[in-house]
Amino acid sequence: NKPSTTSSITASPKHVYQAKDERLGTSRNMGNLLKVLTCTDLEQEPNFFLDFENAQPTDAEREVWEQVDTVLKDAKGILDELQAYKGAGQEIREAIQNPNDEALQEQAWAAVGPLVGKLKKFYEFSQRLEAALHSLLGALTSETYDDPTQHLEREQALAKQFAEILHFTLRFDELKMTNPAIQNDFSYYRRTLSRMRINNVPAEAENEVNNELANRISLFYADATPMLKTLSDGTTKFVSENKNLPIENTTDVLSTMASICKVMLETPEYRSRFSSEETVSFCLRVMVGVIILYDYVHPVGAFAKSSKIDMKGCIKVLKDQPPNSVEGLLNALRYTTKHLNDESTNKTIKSMLQ
Repeated sequence: NKPSTTSSITASPKHVYQAKDERLGTSRNMGNLLKVLTCTDLEQEPNFFLDFENAQPTDAEREVWEQVDTVLKDAKGILDELQAYKGAGQEIREAIQNPNDEALQEQAWAAVGPLVGKLKKFYEFSQRLEAALHSLLGALTSETYDDPTQHLEREQALAKQFAEILHFTLRFDELKMTNPAIQNDFSYYRRTLSRMRINNVPAEAENEVNNELANRISLFYADATPMLKTLSDGTTKFVSENKNLPIENTTDVLSTMASICKVMLETPEYRSRFSSEETVSFCLRVMVGVIILYDYVHPVGAFAKSSKIDMKGCIKVLKDQPPNSVEGLLNALRYTTKHLNDESTNKTIKSMLQ
């Protein structure tokens, strides 16, 4: 379930921080409270509360926020449809076992048609999601602010949307991984379509997915984690299209986001400010998503000594949660990262994930 991150904001960030200052019983000014991270060493982590529940766009964020919002509005519906996706396994089996029974062939074809429409819709959504990610990365890596911490702290509504994209991505891929019907349905559809072409049978569903699109959709679902691949390819593309932008501008946004999630999860004073337990699982999922993305996009990955992500700290935060709630996320780190098994990966990190 997607956390309820739509409730309206109850106080401006300024009031939130003031209230927090009073709770701490200190007169530290906001500048001191929000220690700004220079991101050169892990000792100095970003220390502020990113309001995943209530962040609202400022005027400066609004244009990008609205573009991304139109995409994210459809995310929950996509997950609901994917979760309810049952597939046409039985109809396909019967058609294959009885190749001469025309009625069964027609039944299978009729069952697969609408499902392929859904699979096409999910694929097209991945393209919209990639475009939304481009807009967000453009805003979060611009030179408006000096470093990623300032970006994420002052553009909290965009940071929240970035988090929602990561959350959606991991959830989509979890559901896809556990549903073999998706690839079976699509390959049956393609086989049947090519057989109909050979026999010159007109296929109404041809309008639904032409051959070139079918190839792209097929490649998309062939990947174990298709949405994550879309995001990592999209991020890599963003970096290569913006040659004037050092790659660190992009990867530092990712590592800083991972640090913010980790700090909020391990700091009782921040964690107690989540109004819903679902925000904890949202935060955990975002932390893992951003680590995996960093591992794909950064030249040496998330597990190397020079990585700006405190991997031991992040894994410890995961292991401190009830085991059944994080096993899927630990598996995502074990099996969907790129560099975990590199020689250069710290032995302790490897053993923590065993």
